[in-house]
Amino acid sequence: MAGQWTISFSVIGFAQITEKAGLMQMGSIGRVQSPRVIRIGGGVAKEVAEVLAQLGLQRPLIVTDKNLVTLGHVGTVTDVLDGAQVPWAIFDEVVEDPTDVCVDAGLAALKAGDFDCIIGLGGGSPMDTAKAISFMSVNPGHVRDYKAPRQIDRCGPPVILIPTTGGTGSELTRWCVITDTQETEKYNLSGLACVATAALIDWTFTTTKPWRITADTAVDSLTHAIEAFVSRKAFAYTDAFALAAMPAITDHVRAACHDPENGAAREALMLAASQAGMAFSNASVALVHGMSRPIGAHFHVAHGLSNAMLLPELTKFSVNAGEARYATCSRVMRFADENDSDSMACGKLVDGLALLNADLKVPSPSTLGHIANPETFAIMADQALASGSPQNNPRVPSKEEIVQLYERIW
Repeated sequence: MAGQWTISFSVIGFAQITEKAGLMQMGSIGRVQSPRVIRIGGGVAKEVAEVLAQLGLQRPLIVTDKNLVTLGHVGTVTDVLDGAQVPWAIFDEVVEDPTDVCVDAGLAALKAGDFDCIIGLGGGSPMDTAKAISFMSVNPGHVRDYKAPRQIDRCGPPVILIPTTGGTGSELTRWCVITDTQETEKYNLSGLACVATAALIDWTFTTTKPWRITADTAVDSLTHAIEAFVSRKAFAYTDAFALAAMPAITDHVRAACHDPENGAAREALMLAASQAGMAFSNASVALVHGMSRPIGAHFHVAHGLSNAMLLPELTKFSVNAGEARYATCSRVMRFADENDSDSMACGKLVDGLALLNADLKVPSPSTLGHIANPETFAIMADQALASGSPQNNPRVPSKEEIVQLYERIW
């Protein structure tokens, strides 16, 4: 059965936390975009036919990858559709870090049938591909024509997202990320057309995740939460989700890595991924994500892993410009306590993130055999700045500082 969830902060306690951390000025406007239907809990994916009926939808194209077919996760959904006599077809050619070519192939599959909706089943790659297929079916040109800051508000067929990894939070966000095969660039796409119509968040899919993917997706979620909380666009609504997600991740990720069948840990991480997704979708990410995407584009490093490589060093770079907020992050994750000054709490945050990386066996790019030169770092720095994410950071870096940060983490 799908469960009902609450954010684990009392009104008074949350108010005290955010007052100390500093909030937007009274009267500032926060803008929220989210799916119309959100169902959360173990086994909720089996409610997919019910959700389609609720929305008046009858002919889905399932967008996924071959590994999820092999694991039987796709069968979990198609068995329900068959039982409800809902006809379906499948596009299972999604690749990790989905490309414009992948989107074009999926778009051709959509146009080849009489589909009235898309089910995106998988991690961030299938979900982002499903979003892009939908909006590109009604918007002309190439997908690169719509990269942020342009907003894509002309919506295609409804998208129902079913995450199987818990990390990207894409099921609840107004973002997707696509890699350009011609320009060696990963770009953000954003707008109402990138918001799913429904999200079914079922933690039971995640018990098949191996250590590396469990660790990387968890740190991806943690980065979403931290960056949303320190973002220049943060506001009280997004703060609540970010503050709930951070301790849930740091409390449970080690247990999930060591015991893939640990239901309590898996459930907590899946919920936290969605909470962090809601936070960053509406408050935006910052420097870590800005610098992470070029690593993925140029060296094909998994997104969560590249975030993890960057997070401790870039937090160290940023803390002095947002000490109160970073100190709050440190305290809610129990790296620091209320007796620590903000400065001390920030130091403990950097140390705590470094220790987490060590425990999760996060390598450096050079350890993986990736070799970069100053010219590549300069191109990556330009791409990071062009994404707009670093401009949300408490400390906005120059191109030269970004190059130095790449050199430092390499």
